[in-house]
Order: sequence, then C-alpha cells, then structure tokens
Amino acid sequence: MGADRDLAAVLRHLEPAAGDRGLVGADPELCAQLLGVDGIAACATTADGQSEVLWCTQGTSARLEDLQFTLGQGPGPEVAVCCAPVLVPDLSQVAAGRWPALLPEAQALGIGAVFCLPLHVGSACLGTLTLQRAAPGPLPDATLTDAWLVANALTAVLLHGGPQREAFAAADSGSELYRAVVHQATGMVSVQAGVPLAQALLLLRAYAFGHRQSVVETAEDVVARRLSFRENEDGPETSGEGTEGP
Repeated sequence: MGADRDLAAVLRHLEPAAGDRGLVGADPELCAQLLGVDGIAACATTADGQSEVLWCTQGTSARLEDLQFTLGQGPGPEVAVCCAPVLVPDLSQVAAGRWPALLPEAQALGIGAVFCLPLHVGSACLGTLTLQRAAPGPLPDATLTDAWLVANALTAVLLHGGPQREAFAAADSGSELYRAVVHQATGMVSVQAGVPLAQALLLLRAYAFGHRQSVVETAEDVVARRLSFRENEDGPETSGEGTEGP
C-alpha cells in the first residue's frame, strides 16, 4: 500500500506546480524506483518525427535517449511510428538487423531490457515513455499496468497543461510559407515568453494542438498580433489589440 500511495503522489505531481518553469514535475528517479527499473525517460515527438526529452533519470536513460535521437533507431523511434508498445525483455535476443547501430551501444551501457510505451491519443503518438533495466526479463503485469498509468498521466500533462507544457500537433512543413511564418512567430514567442527558440516552437505546437489549429494558423495569429505568449496566468493572450513589439 505504501508503494501505491507513493506512485499516486508521483502521478499527482507530474503536472508542474504554479511558477515552476519545468515542463513536467515529480521526480523521475523516484518513479523509476517505484516501478522497479533502473531508469525512465519521457519524450515528446515533434511534427517532423524528432523527439524532445521532457523528463528523464540521469545516466543510462539519458544516454539511451541521446543514442536514439542521434542514430534514429531503437524502441522510441519505433513506437513513435507504430504508436504501439515495444517491449524487449532481453536486448541480447533482438535480431541484429532491427537496430544495428543502437544494439551494441545499448548493451555497452549495460542495458538488458527496454520497455517503451506510446503517449498517445487514439492513433496519434505524442511521445514515448521508455523504461530500461540492467537485468533481462519481462516486466511483471502489475508493473506494466503502473507504467501505463504513468504514460497516460504524462499524456494528460501534454494535452491539458498550460503554455509552458509541451504538446505536439502535426503540421504541413513542406511549404516555404510554413518556414517563413513559423520561423518569424517562433522568434516573437521566444521574446514574449522569455524562452529559447526551441521551446518557443514547442509552445506554438502546444497551443495549436490544444486549439485544433495547424501550427501555421497559430503562427499567423502570432505574427498578426492576434495572439501573444507574454506571461499570463490564464495562458496566452488572444486579444492582440494594443499589443506592441514582438
């Protein structure tokens, strides 16, 4: 019962506290401990298929995410495409051709088992939750159930959080108009919200997703000053009248 209460506390605190500029709250180290794994990482999938680490234990899990991002291989990229769990209880038994570049690197890190769940709404994959363990073997059913609880709670944070949370919407990135208006809007949001450019783009995607807009439409609203991401306890300001500057 004590462990159940501790996990419930982790779930409650995934949503950052007021004033916390972090995108996800709670302690990933504690969450990994409660799930009986050696490390855990939550990533969000961007519109172009890349991933951004939101929440991660340090050490092996952080390195694994770096490898997957760099190599474009592994359970995370696979889950982002198929939007279905990838459970690997024994990494040494994976066919070499599945992740040829990643497998030797992951085994060198001492990873024996990897379990990756989608953060999804229907067939749309917003990100991934990856658990890793040195000892091979399947996750107990109860642990897998708890891991899904964490994944679902993280999905809720992505979908329903404020403008400092990351949620992602698909967008048509093929046109020159997209590149121009989104680039311009990203710079403006960066100034308005006081965040780096990379996070400013994530804020645009989060707003677009939550308001059922394309990123281009949201960017156009920012450039036209119909929408501002200046600090506001109720979220982005949607009245641009009288707004000056970026």
